Order: sequence, then C-alpha cells, then structure tokens
Amino acid sequence: MANHVLLNNIEHSDLRVITQRGDEFGDNLWFSPTFVDEMRSVQAHYPIVFHKDQNTAQFTPVALFGFQQQENLFLQSNEWDATYIPLSVQRMPFFIGRQDITTDGVTEQQRVITLDTDSPRVSKTQGVELFLEYGGNSQYLEDIAAMLETLHHGLQDNEAFVNTLISLNLLESMTLDVTLDNGANHQLIGFYTINEDVLNNLSPDNIVQLHNAGYLQAAYLILASQVHFNDLVALKNKRVARGQ
Repeated sequence: MANHVLLNNIEHSDLRVITQRGDEFGDNLWFSPTFVDEMRSVQAHYPIVFHKDQNTAQFTPVALFGFQQQENLFLQSNEWDATYIPLSVQRMPFFIGRQDITTDGVTEQQRVITLDTDSPRVSKTQGVELFLEYGGNSQYLEDIAAMLETLHHGLQDNEAFVNTLISLNLLESMTLDVTLDNGANHQLIGFYTINEDVLNNLSPDNIVQLHNAGYLQAAYLILASQVHFNDLVALKNKRVARGQ
C-alpha cells in the first residue's frame, strides 16, 4: 500500500533511495506511460502502444516491457537491459503532489514533490542521499525534481495528442499472437496502435495539422517502434530457456 507524503528536509533528512533495479524494487512492470517528447528515446528500445483505462476510457501511450502483468523482460540479474529507462520509471518512488499556498490572502495550488515512504526503494541505510548535511537538496534530488517537471508537462500534453489521433480516426485495437521456441503460445490483447492505412491516406490539411502540433513524427515513431516486438519475443525465449 503506497503512503505518499510531502517530502521535506526535516522529517526525511536521513532517508535514502535505492537506485538498483529489480523485481523487489517494483520494476516488474509490463508497461509504463510515455509522452510525445520522450518517444524518440523510448522507440529506440521498446514497442510503444496505447493503453485504454477501463474506468475512464482514456488512452495513454505506453512503453511495453513484457507480455503479461508483472513481467519486465528487460530486467536481467538486477540490471535493466536497455540504455534508456522511461522517466515514469526513473522517477520512482517520487510523485508530484499539490499543496495550497496562501500569499497575501490569495490561495493557489503549487506542485510539490511527494515520496512513497512504503516503497522498497526507501531506506535509511542504503542508497543515495536526498539531502545534504545542512539541509540542501542533493544533486540526485535536484535531478528528480527536473525529471518530475518534465514528466508532468509531458503526461499533461498527452490528452491533446490522443484527442487529435481519435479525431482523425488514427487509433485501432491490436492483437499480437506469439509462438515461442518451446511451442508455447501467447496473445497480447487490449492495446491500441496507429492505423497506418488511415495515416497514409490523411488529407494534406490533416497532415499539416499533425505536423504543426508535433504529432506527425510521434505517430511514425510509434509505428517504427513495432520492430521491438521481435526483441520482446527474443527476450521471452531467453527467459523461458533459463527456466524462469
């Protein structure tokens, strides 16, 4: 159970964060959110698809790490086997919270950093320090703050991106059937991707609309990322061969 608290240098002066990778630290994710400005980095390693929230019906672009829940095929011997890890994973166990700040009688909400103190990454004896000896932020925490700001704006901009794709009928459901070397069959369902036929037949005005919004390149990056489904299959075969 997560326990999100407002981070501060008094109550949390002795806390550290373990940056090592592993299932035991919550890295057994089979997908994680991404956003338009991150897609160039993400598509170099992972398939990018869209996940539809069953409660809100909202679509979110995600980087796919496996074929089923709690399966991250990029985790190898407590190492993440890719040179880029999505920001939504890197930032753990930190999140963006909101706090009411009153100045001259005017109350406004400001973004603040919160910490999941129940995360297995949080420790008093291991990991990277959050605060300096006299209370200032460590470089690690400064980097986290910048990362959270980038992630906040990126995920916020996803709504406009997805709405544009939907308005142009560019999203379609997908099914991926996989047969492993040992004969086992797996089926990936419930995700969505870019309809390439519709994209290729958009009107010039719609192409300009996508380009001007910065979404045309993102759409092609998502399509290009599908080559990494082969990488996922290869990683799955290796894991099965090792008996995992």
